[in-house]
This record gives sequence, structure tokens and C-alpha cells, in this order.
Amino acid sequence: MRLILFGPPGVGKGTQAQILSEKFNIPHISTGDMLREAVKNQTELGLKAKSYMDKGELVPDDVMIGIIKEVLSSEKCKDGFILDGFPRTIAQAEALDKIFNELNIKLDFVISIEVNDEEIIKRLTNRRVCRNCGAVFNLLIDRIPNDNKCPRCGGELYQRSDDNPEVIKNRLKVYRESTQIVLDYYAKKGILKTINGIGEISQITKKILESIGVEA
Repeated sequence: MRLILFGPPGVGKGTQAQILSEKFNIPHISTGDMLREAVKNQTELGLKAKSYMDKGELVPDDVMIGIIKEVLSSEKCKDGFILDGFPRTIAQAEALDKIFNELNIKLDFVISIEVNDEEIIKRLTNRRVCRNCGAVFNLLIDRIPNDNKCPRCGGELYQRSDDNPEVIKNRLKVYRESTQIVLDYYAKKGILKTINGIGEISQITKKILESIGVEA
């Protein structure tokens, strides 16, 4: 199974990607993970990416595309993958299509998880992150001790500076302006599946599996 997952921050993309990764026994590949792995392995492209990241600049498309090609052609992706966080523009989508053609990969589905802005703001303003281990929790569903310590490692939990309503609204605006055209691109190919992301985690998983013709 070869999938691309779409969705703005706070829709539960990461959670669903992890569940689908385990169900299909395929890797969940996020752009952040790809960059970190390439930098860690000190590949030629990883070192190029690091030079931009160290300056706080966005990694150019040509470098990002090269890293993605390396990952998709690796042994771990031979039986499929879940790509998360890419593409974000038409140019990136077209470059990705070129990679798929070169590697003889058929993309099965693009899954877009949709949640209304009010719900996303509620979820993200209640998100907390551990300074020590990086674990992410939500005050709405997770049991957080009164001392505000991480249940996993005891580290301090904090709220990200961009998890405030005004910043979130702007992030959602930017996301929708930049990605709607990409979703239209995949809709024309007949492989886009749009999922309502409101509900229990297991319910969302069931909706995704049903949309791609897999028994839950």
C-alpha cells in the first residue's frame, strides 16, 4: 500500500499514520524524519539540507526531492509507505510523480483528513509537549498529573509558542491556501479520499480503511 496523508495541524494525521503503518507493516515517512535521517547519515543531500537548516532556512525543493527519492528507493519502502508532509505545492507534486515514474511506483491513494477550524484550535491549544522526551499529549484526552510532569519520563510539559489561537488561525489559512490546489491535482487523478476527522481515533481509522476498500 502506497499512501500520501494530508491534513492541517491537529487533525490526528500522525496518530492515524502510526496505526496504518502498523496495520500494513509499511513505514510512516514524514518530511521531518527524512531530513533528520539524511543529516544523521551524512549523505551528500543530507549535508546540503543541514547547511540550510543551520541557517534557519527552508530546504530547497531540489534537495528535498532528492532526499525523498533516496528514501522511496530504499529497501524499507519496497512493500509500500505512508508519505506525510509532502507534497505541499503543485511543483512538488509533479516532481514526486516523476520520482514515482522513475522508480515504477504506483501511488494508491491520497487521504485528506478534514476537521473544522474550531475543533482544531481546541485540540492544539490543549496540546502539551515534553521538554525531555518530546512526547505529545492533549489535556482533552490524556491524563496529565497535577504536577505537569510527563507520564512517560517525568520531564516538564510545556505549550508550544505557536499553539495559540491567533497563530493557529494563520497556520490554517496558509495551509489551506497552499494545499487546496494540490488536493485538486490528486482529485483529478481519481485517487483522493476525503475523511471527516471528527470522532474517536478508532472511528477515523475505520473511515480511512473503508474509503480505500480495506476491511477494518
